[in-house]
Amino acid sequence: MNLPTMAEVLSAEERQAVLDYTTGCFLLPAHSPHGPEHWQRVSHNGLLLAETTGANRRVIELFAFFHDSCRENDGWDIEHGPKGAELALTYHAEGLLPASDAEVDLLVIACRGHTVERTHADATIATCWDADRLDLPRVGITVDPAYLCTDAAKDATVIREAEARALASR
Repeated sequence: MNLPTMAEVLSAEERQAVLDYTTGCFLLPAHSPHGPEHWQRVSHNGLLLAETTGANRRVIELFAFFHDSCRENDGWDIEHGPKGAELALTYHAEGLLPASDAEVDLLVIACRGHTVERTHADATIATCWDADRLDLPRVGITVDPAYLCTDAAKDATVIREAEARALASR
């Protein structure tokens, strides 16, 4: 297991500032299946997967908080990922996003593609997408390992534990 360096993880203060920002921009009710509770589970899933995949933990957490932050509804909203990416870029342009330019590039790709792309060669982007997909049981969708990118996410125990967390939220 790779231990994260301080540069790879958000501090508690950074995490809270980003969460406050994205929550403040979120238009749907707080209890939305795409809202802050989902973001926390995506972060949890991603950080667990990163222990195996070697993904950048900072990008994982930022993805969790931005990827669904610009949803306009809980149904089909194909533009929410690109809008979440733009929100992250705006926050970065204001000097508030705790990430390097390279991390922002990964974050933007992950947000833009999370609903329309199948897989990605970059371990961090693939881990972001898997972290989100592992939380699908919250909306009644069974996780299909064929739609996961990383071997770590395809592990039956990982899927079962993520499903339990997702279902506990319903």
